[in-house]
Amino acid sequence: MKDIDAPLPPDLLARRLTEVYDLVGPLYRRAQRSVEQGLTADGLSVGVRAVLALLHRGGPMTVPRMARAQAISRQFVQRMVNEAAAQDLVESVPNPSHRRSSLIRLTDRGRETVTAVLDREHRILREVGGDLTDADVATCLRVLGAMLTALDHVDEG
Repeated sequence: MKDIDAPLPPDLLARRLTEVYDLVGPLYRRAQRSVEQGLTADGLSVGVRAVLALLHRGGPMTVPRMARAQAISRQFVQRMVNEAAAQDLVESVPNPSHRRSSLIRLTDRGRETVTAVLDREHRILREVGGDLTDADVATCLRVLGAMLTALDHVDEG
């Protein structure tokens, strides 16, 4: 009988993680379409939503730090920040740690907007079901985190 709690040998682990990748792609695309449909009414793009959510979760930060956190280019993040600023959702404030790299923070309007978006997404996610446990979610996060870390090392090489 196989011990499901025993670490997998590298080849079997690689095959099983491929199954995870095969699900993550369609999940991401479907979630993005769902988010886009919900955001259309708010006039937000998925990129602006991501910036707002990141600032909501992590507080004020620089564009380079946001780019690193999302593993995307600084130029793209800057465009999303500019778009958000044009809608009065974020503002640039002096950075006491670095004079040339301003901090980006949510405005009151940005905070209200992202809270409404996150609340709407929360209502949708409440419908997931499947009798999932906290342990299931913790394991999922651990696996995805390990996969992301492995890809970080690939990007560095």
